[in-house]
Amino acid sequence: MPSEFVTKCSKVLAAKEWNIAFAESATAGRMSAEFSMTKESGKILRGGIACYEVFVKEQILNVPHAMIEKYTPESAEVTKKLAEQMSKLFNAKVTVAVTGLTTPGGSETPEKPVGTFFFSIITPSENINKRKVFKGDSEQIIIQAIDETAKLIIESIASL
Repeated sequence: MPSEFVTKCSKVLAAKEWNIAFAESATAGRMSAEFSMTKESGKILRGGIACYEVFVKEQILNVPHAMIEKYTPESAEVTKKLAEQMSKLFNAKVTVAVTGLTTPGGSETPEKPVGTFFFSIITPSENINKRKVFKGDSEQIIIQAIDETAKLIIESIASL
């Protein structure tokens, strides 16, 4: 069952007759799945790509290898590029890209601990780029990231 934030976000998008697409790294398709369970899913959900592995980021979404090497796959820079590429591919009114760390063993550092997420959201009115650190196990971190995405979209477009 989708959260209250995902449900509200879907209603706001449907009321505007806007669609949404996702490039999901750490959430691996869970965000698209959550939005697919709302009553408005048929009106709003364009689709998504789970780009969990670097290969998909580079080969499908054309993120330059040098960018990933310089900034890591879980970074503001790579997430922004994912959103830009996804926007071209899916031509959605709202495009979301997320990367992050849900378990140890990735690019975590003391400055970028497990739980760190990067969001890049392109809407008709603005581009949102945000970093946030969540606490909990992998599923809790992912659910918080999905809710944060929905909140960011609501805040950005609700008053338009």
